Amino acid sequence: MPQEPKKKHSKGRKRTRRAAISLEAISLVKCSHCQAPTPSHVTCRSCGFYAGKQVNQKTTAVITKA
Repeated sequence: MPQEPKKKHSKGRKRTRRAAISLEAISLVKCSHCQAPTPSHVTCRSCGFYAGKQVNQKTTAVITKA
């Protein structure tokens, strides 16, 4: 059988604990190559550059109507 709590935790105590569990806004910086907003220490999603060097090859697919 599982253990039961000895005393009830008040609503204020519960809410105080949960107040520390919050989402933080992501800090964005401008890409040095394309000036797009990108999270720091991450490869740019739009151009594929990181620290002034191309890391990922970005290809643009052209969709034509048949």
